[in-house]
Amino acid sequence: MKKGQIAEGYIKRVDFPNKAFLEIDGEERKVLIKEGIAGQKVQVLLTKVRKEKCEGRLLKVLEKAPIETEEPKCPHFGECGGCSLQTLSYSEQVKQKEEQVKRLLDEVCSSYLFEGIYQSPVQWGYRNKMEFSFGDEYKDGPLALGMHKKGSFYDLVTVRDCRIADRDYNQILDCVWRHFAELKTAYYKKMQHTGILRHLLVRKAGKTKEILIDLVTASSAVQETAGLTEENEKQLFEELKLSLLTKRLLELPLEGKIQGILHTLNDSLADVVRNDKTIVLYGQDFFYEELLGLRFQIRPFSFFQTNSFGTEVLYQIVRDYVGETRDKVIFDLYSGTGTIAQILAPVAKKVIGVEIVEEAVEAAKENTKRNRLSNCEFIAGDVLEKIDEITEKPDFIVLDPPRDGVHPKALEKIAGRVQAEKIIYISCKPTSLTRDLVVLQRYGYQVERVCCVDMFPQTAGVETVCLLEKRKPDTMVM
Repeated sequence: MKKGQIAEGYIKRVDFPNKAFLEIDGEERKVLIKEGIAGQKVQVLLTKVRKEKCEGRLLKVLEKAPIETEEPKCPHFGECGGCSLQTLSYSEQVKQKEEQVKRLLDEVCSSYLFEGIYQSPVQWGYRNKMEFSFGDEYKDGPLALGMHKKGSFYDLVTVRDCRIADRDYNQILDCVWRHFAELKTAYYKKMQHTGILRHLLVRKAGKTKEILIDLVTASSAVQETAGLTEENEKQLFEELKLSLLTKRLLELPLEGKIQGILHTLNDSLADVVRNDKTIVLYGQDFFYEELLGLRFQIRPFSFFQTNSFGTEVLYQIVRDYVGETRDKVIFDLYSGTGTIAQILAPVAKKVIGVEIVEEAVEAAKENTKRNRLSNCEFIAGDVLEKIDEITEKPDFIVLDPPRDGVHPKALEKIAGRVQAEKIIYISCKPTSLTRDLVVLQRYGYQVERVCCVDMFPQTAGVETVCLLEKRKPDTMVM
């Protein structure tokens, strides 16, 4: 096999995340391709060929896998880059995820109880947050608002009928897209740093059905003249006809109720959803969601699990793993808006949350008052720094870090200095989890119980919950 060669083969196995073992010319080789399903016959372009493994790009599925028994429900399937498992039955989806996580864990852990995977109560229309991008359907093509095309960094698909998003999202997206297509407004170009339209952020609570809509734009069509001046804001308001857009959104026949329509200015050169300033066009800049009998205020950029009904399943498991801890102190590191901390507060002596996003910390404090909890404390700052400043010693630590896991230096401090009796690690990326488990076990933590929760039906994503308990370390690391 050579670089640049187009090869055909059968996918023998898929590891998380989308690492496929292909059998090519009777030889099993590890080829990294995206969205493969075990049993498919595929055509791939080999982009890197080495003795140990190859890397390639999926060109075409030549034959479906025997386990592909479903017809895709989403009209954007195959064009949009998401929801790659729609051709599998839901029971087969969770089976595949369970097997992938178990294989990863078995490589780094031994003698632990694997409790399988819990299904999401809702498999379609479950997302309570969607970030859509403005762009074009192809180079210099018509305005698009939606998700990236599969395999493309630039081209977009206007997903008017996304099936993992609530129907209200699709109406809102279509309304905003039509408004700016009518105005012929320019989208923000990543390389040239020109244009205005950047993102559309929509959030809808699963329980309360409250909706928050946030249009994210640059403050000027030309980056050099951008600036958050009052004059710029007024000009942009008139240019984008935001009064008319607000009117059109409020007239939509939605199932939920719009609580706020916002305009966020973002002049970052990077292609990220950042908040330089947010202007309320209608209503308020927050909404409420309910979980396990508690009520939480959520703002546009607050972290909150994207599947509200699946989150209740996840947090019930965390409660079960924590057990009876009424005389214990719990640290909730990477606490977000404080949902886990507040759900654990009734079974703890005290819960201390640490979160780097100040907006989330303020929301957590407000939520604590709203839920009448007196034993929660929230600290704004980086876990790496704040862990040294907290005087209390935890009996229990909950880790719910970003996708890439715990910062290595922070993990060393947590495992080597803090040394809580037990740790619960919640991860949406099993490869990051298993990497961090190696470090925790080196410091004497033993993996006791593990389970998965399918928070992301139709996609390859999965949430994993791991309970560790302090044991005598085999090797002390100083």
